[in-house]
Amino acid sequence: MAVNTILLDFSVDPSTVKNESQLPILATNVENVLRDYLSNLKHVNSFNLNGGLVKIYTSDPGATINLRVYDNGLITVNIDYFKGEEQEPIVTLRAEQGTSRRLIRDVQERVVAIKKAQSLTPLRRGSFMRYFVTSDERLLEYDIDEIVFEETTPYQKVQIVHSKTLGNMLVLDDLQNIAESDLIYTETLMARGKEDYKDKEIIILGGGDGALLYELLKEKPKEVIMLEIDEVVMRACAKHMRSICGEVLDKYSGPNYKIIVGDCMKSIEEYIKEGRTFDYIFGDLTDIPISESLSGQLWSFVNKILQMSFKLLKPDGKFMTHLNGTSSPEAIEMYKSQLDKIRPPVNFTTSKAFVPSFMEDWVFCQVSFEKDK
Repeated sequence: MAVNTILLDFSVDPSTVKNESQLPILATNVENVLRDYLSNLKHVNSFNLNGGLVKIYTSDPGATINLRVYDNGLITVNIDYFKGEEQEPIVTLRAEQGTSRRLIRDVQERVVAIKKAQSLTPLRRGSFMRYFVTSDERLLEYDIDEIVFEETTPYQKVQIVHSKTLGNMLVLDDLQNIAESDLIYTETLMARGKEDYKDKEIIILGGGDGALLYELLKEKPKEVIMLEIDEVVMRACAKHMRSICGEVLDKYSGPNYKIIVGDCMKSIEEYIKEGRTFDYIFGDLTDIPISESLSGQLWSFVNKILQMSFKLLKPDGKFMTHLNGTSSPEAIEMYKSQLDKIRPPVNFTTSKAFVPSFMEDWVFCQVSFEKDK
């Protein structure tokens, strides 16, 4: 059950709405068409706004309709109503006979001044989150039908939601993280088939979903240490996302791995003091920020992780991480500029993969010390 929001857009030649007296005539013509489709349409209020006209209506079943005519020729119709799961939509886009398509055609035919028209599939709001954003802030709708787990921790809001096509999906602070469909994400992050993890010592910074730990252990490393701050994430994934983490989150230690719950920075500082080094360090924490500059708390955190990680890396070791979507190239270039500042100098390569739950190509980075010539 959710509130459905139907959005209809029309446009006319701007010259036909320059005179204020033309606005109500045009609005009334659109209203007359709406009356044929919306039961018991009642006018509630009208007012002028920023050179345009707004008219508000109600109709059955408990719908509100906002009709706005702008002085640049744009006309919008927003329809909001509550729809139960078994209730038929009052306006639908399905097939050619859909009422929205017929309504659009009728407006075009009966309101002479209309030049263009379009409609969007209904937005379903208020039951649970169906919409997430790409790296460049485009809106994506997911076929989510259930919240499987939800808890707010001192660090973040943790949710696992179910998608009909993607399986269970981990969502942190309303950002999609990984779904049961996303093995390609983990395999690209670890460069499976290109890197040899046998008998290697590895640190994972973050990685609370357990997917990276689970896949790395298949490669027979000497030891993997996972540093995760939020125990709730691990508990939720151990129960609801076992297809990506197996049994590795059931116990916090095994023959060749251990999980340390706490701030990864503290553990890194201790390992630096001990003089310990690792073959691989995985940065499986936050995505790199999308911002206009390299300033801010997140960039400071990213840079601190880089600086400290390279103090733990063996001379022939590698730092592996995820960056952001290919649709945010500026952020990726900013990250590369930070790598150029690391001393001693480093080399880096990037790879990418289409991640199903992200619905876009994601970029990954592999960093190693520059070899002496």
